[in-house]
Amino acid sequence: MKQVEIQNILDLHSLWLKGDPTGKRADLKFANLVGADLKGAYLAGADLEGAYLVGADLENAYLVGADLENAYLAGADLKGAYLAGADLAGADLEGANLEGADLEGANLKDAYLVYANLENAYLAGADLKGAYLAGADLEGANLVGANLKGVKGLSI
Repeated sequence: MKQVEIQNILDLHSLWLKGDPTGKRADLKFANLVGADLKGAYLAGADLEGAYLVGADLENAYLVGADLENAYLAGADLKGAYLAGADLAGADLEGANLEGADLEGANLKDAYLVYANLENAYLAGADLKGAYLAGADLEGANLVGANLKGVKGLSI
């Protein structure tokens, strides 16, 4: 997807969030956004289910309540992203940079976080049931109240 198309979707989504009848919720379900520049994008409540965001720049993006179920985010930069309440169930986040990201209450059930950087990430109340965390960097991560049942590949 071209950057101009992405910007148009972001603009319409912004209007939708403001309640403007000319706006439209961002529907990027299964979209090819490989390497896309979404740095600082405001995508609260957006539908990104199954989207291909491999290597995308989502640094400081606002994705509160966004649907990223089964999305492909391998190698994506989500440093400082705000993902509170986001649905990342089954998402592939291998090698993704989530340093300092806010994932409070996020659904990460069965997510693939192998070699992901979760340094200083806020995962309080997040659901990591069945997530695969082999080689993930959790230094300084806040996991208070997180569901860690069935987490795989984590050596404590």
